[in-house]
Amino acid sequence: MQMRRLACTHQALRRTVHSTYTTSLNKIKHVSTMSPSRSFPALFVRGGTSNGLVIQRRHLPPQDQWHTVLPAAMGAPDPYGRQLNGMGGGISSTSKVCVLAPSTRADADVEFTFVQVGIRDGVLDLAGNCGNMSSAVGPVAWDEGLVGERERGERGEYREAVVRVFNTNTSKIIHSRFRVAGDPPVYCPDGDYEMDGVPGTQSEITLSFLDPAGAKTGKALPTGNAVDTLTLPDGSTIEASLVDVSNPGVFVRIDDLGVSDASPDTFTPQAVESDPALKARLEHIRQAGAAKMGLDPKTESVPKIVLLFSDSGSADVDIRCLTLSMGQAHKAVPLTLALCLGAAANMPGTLPARVRRVKGGEKSEIVGPVVIGHPSGTVEIGATTENGRIVSADLLRTARVLMKGQVYY
Repeated sequence: MQMRRLACTHQALRRTVHSTYTTSLNKIKHVSTMSPSRSFPALFVRGGTSNGLVIQRRHLPPQDQWHTVLPAAMGAPDPYGRQLNGMGGGISSTSKVCVLAPSTRADADVEFTFVQVGIRDGVLDLAGNCGNMSSAVGPVAWDEGLVGERERGERGEYREAVVRVFNTNTSKIIHSRFRVAGDPPVYCPDGDYEMDGVPGTQSEITLSFLDPAGAKTGKALPTGNAVDTLTLPDGSTIEASLVDVSNPGVFVRIDDLGVSDASPDTFTPQAVESDPALKARLEHIRQAGAAKMGLDPKTESVPKIVLLFSDSGSADVDIRCLTLSMGQAHKAVPLTLALCLGAAANMPGTLPARVRRVKGGEKSEIVGPVVIGHPSGTVEIGATTENGRIVSADLLRTARVLMKGQVYY
């Protein structure tokens, strides 16, 4: 009798488990048949000191409908500023999207559009490019089959691929060179290159921004002046260099802000973020510079403001800066602003050229690679010039695919 009861109990338990499993499976099937209309394939990628989604254009609605998809996917708008309900990370450098497609241009293999997603308001800003996320475009395009058959070369002990990228935000070409391995060859992130702001080592990605001057305004110096005087809403004035290379920047000296202690040890991103009055003044400066450059002052992404220290603080650093991006003090430096600063430091008479330190401790008007110090370390910017024209601006980055799958919104 006892054994029969146990057998019956076991059978009843099996029926209950089977019924529960079947019900759960049906729910999963229902979700799987309904959810694709609210999802799209994407990769979550780190590029330089930023990360974000990389999406193929064919998986999105037309561009004028991106606002119905991308903000929700990134967790915006979020009044709490955390993007907890999406893929964003709550700061400007982790609320980014790159949209890729094969290019029909003769000088490009792939084209991409960069999208900065507003964290609190969910607004999509396509005004400028992101140099850090640009480093991920070539390797992803290569591995995802967006690049036709291209010649591959040898670099030292490993093979190298070259992808020609057209950025739609700035209408500029970028050449991306990176390590590949295997058969067929795929992007190989393993290497010994160490980049400040990113833990560990990876293989280096060489980015060459071709003809980078005038990305938004058509001229490296939009006003024609190496230094302009900006008038602020309170009637005060400040000197600034307005430069447009890769992305436009407004360069001001920290000493001109009236800050009591302007050393790199104390004038940190955290110090700027804790001073609302200073942040408000910096935004007024940025908007005044934008107006003089012929840009919309209300567009937060361009131009960005770059604060220059009078002392580089190190014999290994040529110029030290602190930047603001989307109203937030940056813990490193936006890459396109580093390119702009490196170019500006080679332009006679600009504020970056005036504060730039050259070997031996003297200051002079020189042309050459620039080592830029920022809160997380350094970045070196190289440039190729011909007859005073910037042919290309070059730098090294790393990138890594972190995840691939469906993003739900």
